[in-house]
Amino acid sequence: MATVPVYCICRLPYDVTQFMIECDACKDWFHGSCVGVDEDDAPDIDIYHCPNCEKTHGKSTLKKKKNWSKHDTGQSTDIKAVQNGSQVFIKELRSRTFPSADDIVVKLGGAQLSMDYLEENGFNEPILVQKKDGLGMSMPASTFYISDVENYVGPDVSVDVVDVTKQTDSQMKLKEFVDYYYSTNRKKVLDVINLEFSDTRMNTIVESPQIVRRLSWVENYWPDDALLGKPKVTKYCLICVKDSYTDFHIECGGATVWYHVLKGEKIFFLIKPTSANLSLYERWRSSSNHSEMFFADQVDKCYKCILKQGQTLFIPSGWINAILTPVDCLAFSGHFVHNLSVEMQMRAYEIEKRLKVKTLTPFPNYETACWYVGRHLLERFKGEYDSPSGYKSDSSCFFFLKALLEHEDELPENMKPSQLIKDLAKEIRLSEVLSL
Repeated sequence: MATVPVYCICRLPYDVTQFMIECDACKDWFHGSCVGVDEDDAPDIDIYHCPNCEKTHGKSTLKKKKNWSKHDTGQSTDIKAVQNGSQVFIKELRSRTFPSADDIVVKLGGAQLSMDYLEENGFNEPILVQKKDGLGMSMPASTFYISDVENYVGPDVSVDVVDVTKQTDSQMKLKEFVDYYYSTNRKKVLDVINLEFSDTRMNTIVESPQIVRRLSWVENYWPDDALLGKPKVTKYCLICVKDSYTDFHIECGGATVWYHVLKGEKIFFLIKPTSANLSLYERWRSSSNHSEMFFADQVDKCYKCILKQGQTLFIPSGWINAILTPVDCLAFSGHFVHNLSVEMQMRAYEIEKRLKVKTLTPFPNYETACWYVGRHLLERFKGEYDSPSGYKSDSSCFFFLKALLEHEDELPENMKPSQLIKDLAKEIRLSEVLSL
């Protein structure tokens, strides 16, 4: 009888279900689990030496990587570029200097952040609130740990986990991620940034800021009897280990986003949503190798904002931002769209559609939400026209209504499409006549 070939230091037969790697010296094959090589890391290895061959041939070598900066040229094209989020990238990012966000961030007390303030001053600049007092926000005590998240959400819940070094995502059970978080030997940098928990027990101990609930289209205009489910984007838990990084992005639907750091710290890199910057962003994001180019190098200014434990940050619609986590961090966040940023929201959404962006934090049924708001605005404008005070036009709202007409196909079936579209067109024409 023929002898079955055996491999690896374990001297077992070949198993198709296990990852194996070939030693470039002895040409034997080894199970990754036996020699400590992860399948995801194998593509980065240039020359592999097994434990025995290391003694005579030296340690395995990784593929060379060029400097991350877009200004570095002259490198041979067969050298692998540095991936945004890699260890080399994070080290370089930490060493760079950026203009302070003090130049563009508005600092307010919690009670100051009100509807009156935003209607008078607009919602176009990031807002930093030092303490949660006055925000009308509920958060767990500072003794709340990652293990408590597992207890409140459930250990068997599947979560999207990002491999920061590779900027790829996969799924695992929350318990598996918590075990990784508490392990003393983390071989990868993993984070969870989209754990939406509004349907879990944790929903009872976390409440978004009151101003978010006052402004949110979803909270205020989504009907209880809607055919489609209400978008669940208001309560996210973010569990990020040291050196986690989220590359530059615009929130889906041009949403405004709030962050509260319960433990640790986050660093935000903020870029204004000027026409020039948005055009540059769209060009960068559409590039096949955008993950190898640091977007901040392409704009005039990128501001650095440090969000410390206990602080809350509001990032307005359209702002382009990246996030570095310098220490292990537990934070909460949420997305919302509202009347104060209509034009920027629509512009950001059009960019998103052209780019066909796939994200871990989508805004489901976004256009349906817009139609519900459109119906509300239409009723409001009709009421103003019929009132003794006369017609009060709002240019941003009419911009929004015009944009809706370009998305007629996304209109919910129970909203009498033909009549609503006719009414919208009529109100827009009337507004244009009265504005002459």
